[in-house]
Amino acid sequence: MAKGIRDKVVIIGMGCSRFGERWDCSAEDLLVEAFEEATRDAGIDRDDIDGAWFGLCMEEQNLGKSGLALSHSLRLPNIPVTRVENLCATGSEALRGAAYAVASGATDIALAIGVEKLKDTGYGGLPERAKGTFNELWQPSATAPGSFAQLASAYSARHDVPMEQLKEAMAHISWKSHENGVKNPKAHLRRRLSKEGITKAPMIAYPLGLFDCCGVSDGAACAIVTTPEIAKKLGRANSQIAVKAAQVAVSNGMEMAHGSWDGSYAHTTRIAAERAYREAGIEDPVAEIDMVEVHDCFSITELVTMEDLGLSRPGQGWQDVLAGKFDADGTVPCNIDGGLKCFGHPIGASGLRMVYEAYLQLNGRADDRQLAQPRLALTHNLGGFPNSNICSITVLGFLGD
Repeated sequence: MAKGIRDKVVIIGMGCSRFGERWDCSAEDLLVEAFEEATRDAGIDRDDIDGAWFGLCMEEQNLGKSGLALSHSLRLPNIPVTRVENLCATGSEALRGAAYAVASGATDIALAIGVEKLKDTGYGGLPERAKGTFNELWQPSATAPGSFAQLASAYSARHDVPMEQLKEAMAHISWKSHENGVKNPKAHLRRRLSKEGITKAPMIAYPLGLFDCCGVSDGAACAIVTTPEIAKKLGRANSQIAVKAAQVAVSNGMEMAHGSWDGSYAHTTRIAAERAYREAGIEDPVAEIDMVEVHDCFSITELVTMEDLGLSRPGQGWQDVLAGKFDADGTVPCNIDGGLKCFGHPIGASGLRMVYEAYLQLNGRADDRQLAQPRLALTHNLGGFPNSNICSITVLGFLGD
């Protein structure tokens, strides 16, 4: 079996734009904002980078196809630029591509960057009709809220959890996200909400109310990666955040084809988590992982993900949520930066934004939301619907730990 890239790649610099309705900026401006922070952080020049991976999901709404937009925007020195897209896992895929290039020796210093600029469309959700010919026939009226509402109903039925109690747990998740987002100056939504206000919000797709749903944002995020040896030469030996694992699992049609999947969990998350833990050498996730950034596109997604990652026992996630296990002062803080719900969700940047928060936390630079000496962090993306999706999991920690 492949050994993976554990401790073969380190992050030496990261940057992230402010997320939100960035009417004042173009997508190119957002790329520059994140890139300049990352290069300052890494202490390198643009000409030191010899390969780039560019995450952009809704390309027709933004910068067009190919890697040209990135190379033009940043005036990169005619280096290879690979544009990647994998739904909501796009940013994580950019990092995985850059990390694999460095680990293989094909690239010395690589750039992973993602962006999305959707608010200009004037549409509240994802403005695309590109599921493919036959998907349009199979699920012509499928929506993200409707699909994830079915996840909540299936979870309630599978584990015999009364819907009112499940909705209470979901409200706690949304409340937590807003509490965390208030402390994040780059977050899209920085407003506290009461649990009562959350539960009484307009219904979007039962049982998901308005505040159980994340919106979309404008934003960009960026990472610069290299080998530990090159990082040492650059004077970064005392602050090396290493990639411990980078795994992706993609649905193969099983969930849609027959009844072995009951709709109450994300099959791909369980597979990707098992692979990531094996690659990173993690035996007890609850004891070893200090923080997680997960794909809270809807509050139920975060709850189910806690079980799929092995951080809660099956059917017990809702109780752990209500007990505060994943709060900022809990056993395993989740989405300490506000998550997709409040930091924001520019599709092509979200995976890198999660890594950005983990990077800040591990380096002790998260200001008012700083956790107490975290050593190991996990990020998780889920692109698509519960019955057909891409899951990406990245584990970060200190080199040699």
